[in-house]
Amino acid sequence: MTLTQLQLFSHVAELQSFTLAAHRLGISQSAVSHAIKALEQELGVELFRRHQSRVELSDIGRQLLIRARTVLGVADTLQQEASDARGMKRGTLRIGSFGPTSSNRLLPRILKQYRIAHPGIEVHVDEGPDRQVIQWLDERRIDVGFVVLEQERFDTFALYRDQLVALLPAGHPLAAQTCVELKALCDDPFILTDAGSQELVTRLFSAARLTPNVRYRCSQLLSTLEAVGRGDGVSVVAQASLPEAPDARYQVRPLSPRINRDIGLAVLDQRESTPATLAFIHLAQRLDFER
Repeated sequence: MTLTQLQLFSHVAELQSFTLAAHRLGISQSAVSHAIKALEQELGVELFRRHQSRVELSDIGRQLLIRARTVLGVADTLQQEASDARGMKRGTLRIGSFGPTSSNRLLPRILKQYRIAHPGIEVHVDEGPDRQVIQWLDERRIDVGFVVLEQERFDTFALYRDQLVALLPAGHPLAAQTCVELKALCDDPFILTDAGSQELVTRLFSAARLTPNVRYRCSQLLSTLEAVGRGDGVSVVAQASLPEAPDARYQVRPLSPRINRDIGLAVLDQRESTPATLAFIHLAQRLDFER
């Protein structure tokens, strides 16, 4: 068993394709197939179920993938610690980001400084809903991820305090108020955004023993903004996720009482994090995102 075989195993599992894994790595498909077959023969198990157009992990393959990524993570840490001794001239950093708050507001500022400080580090960014970023951390697909705090099973680092706000169609009666209570939002059709703050918003209503009249579920914030702008309903979103340019089709009002949303970075275990990961975290903590 070699690290190369484990790397190929991880890529094929991620892409669900021998062909796509071969293209990503710049090698032939037959080389990928041969390496995976040799690994399966050595382990004595079938790692993938083959289909016509794709492959999927077997039950044991799914279990062993977590172990393989752990081994690859350790190997990467060893390489980066050696690189760190040489001035961190080489390495890879895998980041998980969710929604406009982290992808548009926080991450670009961090990466701008990070590339200046560590130009030799190759940065990969994967974007998905916040719950998917957590899954990627658990599966060791990323080194560090942006998360909504608190996340007790990870080592976390607070970066930015946001707040939830009511999103109302222009001309809505509640827009005449300086702030809006949650209870008042239960009288209208409610639009729930599946990405971003969905879980926080759901817990918020549940804790207040309120049930919003959810009529629409939008997978993206832009769809929610369009629906509210058309007058289809009201919503609750994170203020930092909203576009900076005002839109006359909808109004934003603070909630009463104020509901904060804290955004931070998370790693599985700070003690096992690579030098590239720790450098990213330390740089992010030094930036002032309130300005």
